Amino acid sequence: MLGRIVAAIVIALALPSGVFVAGVTAAEPAVESTDATLVSAYPNPVADGDSGEFVAVRFEGPTNTTGWTLTDGKTTARLPNRTVEGTIAVAVEPGAAKDHTEYPIVPLAGRLRLANDGERLELRADGEVVSSARYRNAPEAERRDFETGTWEPIGATDYDPIRTDGGSARAFVLPDAPDAAVGELETADERILVGGYTFTDERIAEALLEAAAEGLVVSVLLDGAPVGGMSDRQARTLDRLVEGGVDVRVLSGPYTRYRYHHPKYAVVDDRAIVATENFKPAGLGGKSSRGWGVVLEDDRAAATLASIHEADRTWRAATAWDAYREGRTFTDVDPAVGGYGAEHTPKRIEVENTTVLVAPDNAADALRERIEAADDRILLQQVRIGSRENRLLEAVLAAAARGVRVRIHLGGSWYVEDDNAALIEWLNRRSAAEGWDLEARVDDAEGERYEKIHTKGVVIDDTAVLGSLNWDRSAQSNNREVLVALEGSAAAAYYAGVFEDDWESDGGDRALPAGLLAAVAAVGAGTLLFARRLEFVGERETVTDWQW
Repeated sequence: MLGRIVAAIVIALALPSGVFVAGVTAAEPAVESTDATLVSAYPNPVADGDSGEFVAVRFEGPTNTTGWTLTDGKTTARLPNRTVEGTIAVAVEPGAAKDHTEYPIVPLAGRLRLANDGERLELRADGEVVSSARYRNAPEAERRDFETGTWEPIGATDYDPIRTDGGSARAFVLPDAPDAAVGELETADERILVGGYTFTDERIAEALLEAAAEGLVVSVLLDGAPVGGMSDRQARTLDRLVEGGVDVRVLSGPYTRYRYHHPKYAVVDDRAIVATENFKPAGLGGKSSRGWGVVLEDDRAAATLASIHEADRTWRAATAWDAYREGRTFTDVDPAVGGYGAEHTPKRIEVENTTVLVAPDNAADALRERIEAADDRILLQQVRIGSRENRLLEAVLAAAARGVRVRIHLGGSWYVEDDNAALIEWLNRRSAAEGWDLEARVDDAEGERYEKIHTKGVVIDDTAVLGSLNWDRSAQSNNREVLVALEGSAAAAYYAGVFEDDWESDGGDRALPAGLLAAVAAVGAGTLLFARRLEFVGERETVTDWQW
C-alpha cells in the first residue's frame, strides 16, 4: 500500500504545473480494458503555432496505457504508463491545452502534428489500432466532434430544454404595446440582465440607468458584429450606460462561440421578458415592427435565462464595451419614428407550462418535435424562411400532409420580398396539387397596423412559441437564440388572434387562392398573372422551376 501511495505522489509531482488529472492512477501490471474511442480533436487554436491542441479519448474501463500511441501517420506521441478511465484529453502541451477543455489533461510524450487542413488519427495499443478518426479543414477555435461529425466552438454550451410549471404571464405584441418592456424594467428591485443583438432605445436605456443609480445589478450583453455594422447611435447609447454604472459587454473576437448573439430577453428580478424584437425603437420601442413578446412571472424561467446570461457574459469573447470601442468607427443609421395604434393591448394570461429553448443547443430539435406532434393548426409568422429544404418547414409540410391546418405569413420588406414571394408561390402550388389545407402569404399590410413583420413566432395547437429564432439553417445551428414555448389555450388564443387579424387585414394580395393556383398550374404562367405579382416573382413563376 505504501509503495502505491509513493508512486501516486511521484506521478503528481511529475505533471506540468496547473495540470490536474482525475481518474488517472499509477500503472497497474495488467490492462483491464482496451475499449477506447477517439471522441474529439482541437487542431486549430487561436494561439501562435496552434499551442493548446488536444485530442479527447474515452476509456470505457480502467486501462493501462503503457505501450499506447496516438499518430497522424507522420508523427507519433506516446501515452504515459498509467491507468486511466473515462474521457481524458491528451496533449503534447498540457499546460496550454487545459484552458480549452474541461476534460482531465494527460501529457503526451513525443510529437503530434494536428494539421489544420486535416488528418487521420489512429489510437494504437501495442501497435494495434483501437480507434481511428478523420477531420478536414479545421475552423479556428473549434472542436471536431467525431461522434456527431460536426465542428463546435470551444466552450459552446449544451443546455437541455427547461420546462417549468408556468404561471401568470402578460402577453403583448408590437408595435401595439410600446410600454410593455420598459414598464417592466422600471419595476426592478434587484437586477436587470439584458441579452440582445442590438440596443439603441433611449427609454429602455433610461430605465437601466435609473436602476444602476439605485444600486441594482444591471448587465447588458450584445453582439459585437451585427449585420451592417454597429451604429453610431448604439455606440453613444452604450457609452451612456457604461458612464452610468451599467456593465456592458459585447461578444467579439476569435473566441466568439456563435456566429451571432441574437437573443432578445431580459431578466428582471425573478421575472423574464422574452420577445422577437430588438432593444431599439423599431422593435421593443414600438415604432415599426410587428413582433410578439411576453412577460413571465416564472422564477425558474428567469433563473434559466440568468444562467444563460452568466455563461455567455463570462466567456472569454465577452469584451468590456470600453475596450471594444477603442479605435473603432461606427455606421450612421436613422432611427424609426413611426407611431401605430393599440389594436391588441397586453393581456394577463395563465400559462400551463413554459419551456425555455436555446439555440444552437436544443431549440431547432425541440421546435421540430412540437411541429411533428401538431394535430389541429400551425400558424406561422416569420420574417422569412431560409429555403425549401429547411427542416422546420419540412416538418410543417408533413403536418399539412396529415391534415393539419397551416397558415404561413412571411415578411414583405424589400430585403426579403423576392425570396418570400418565390417560396409562397411554391408552397401554394404544392398545397393545391396535394389538396392540403395550407395557405401562404407575403405580408402586404402597407403600414396600416405596423411597418413590417419582424415576428419569429408560431402557434401549434394550444402552444405559442416566440423568441429570436429565424427559420434559416444558420440561425438554428450557429447563433445564440432564446425562445419560450407557452403551453395553454390562453396563450395560444392571444397570439392566434393577432395572427388571424394580421392575416385578414393584409388581404392576401400576394397569394393566389388554391383554386386559381390549380388553374395556373394547368394552363401555365400566362394571362392569369397580373403585373404586380410578376414584379416580385419574375422568371421563377414558371411551372418548370418547381422543386418538390
